Order: sequence, then structure tokens, then C-alpha cells
Amino acid sequence: MAELDDIIHQPLRLKIMAALNALPVSVGLEFSRLKKLTGATDGNLGAHIETLAKAGYVSVDKAFVGKKPQTTVTATAAGRGAFARHVATLQEIIAGKQV
Repeated sequence: MAELDDIIHQPLRLKIMAALNALPVSVGLEFSRLKKLTGATDGNLGAHIETLAKAGYVSVDKAFVGKKPQTTVTATAAGRGAFARHVATLQEIIAGKQV
């Protein structure tokens, strides 16, 4: 029986991973775009991205565009795999294959 991933299962982290996994491999989203998609505050989003990064599920690239800082978050191969397993487990639960 597969287990839900406690790191991904938290609602905001699930939204972040879903948004990143909808993109082609190696394509990320800017922090401001993730903030709009998730409705999170700067601090809350930053904390959850840090949790995902520590788990190796996302990579964070910080750069400057002109004089403005720009943070881009990208799902890693490990993160994409963990997300796929998490979604498969949810689908099994919905289908009644797990109790």
C-alpha cells in the first residue's frame, strides 16, 4: 500500500508542486507567479518553498533582472517523481483501492 507524501500533502505545497509539474521539465515559475497562483503571502510561500527545497523536490534560482531580484522555482526530477507517486496514491484512495 502506497503512502501519502507528508511533505507534498500540505495544501499549499501540493498547489506549488501541481503548478510546477504542469510545466515542461526544467521550466520553472517566478516567485511572483507562484504567489498569484496559490494566493499565499510572501513569507508563507517562501517557507513552503524552503521545505520543498530541503526535501530536494524543487530547486530555487535567485538572480537579478536589472536591479530587481527574481526567484525562480523549478521541480526537480525527485520532486516530479514524488508528486507522481502522491497523485497515484490519491487516485487509489478515490477509487477505493485503499482503506
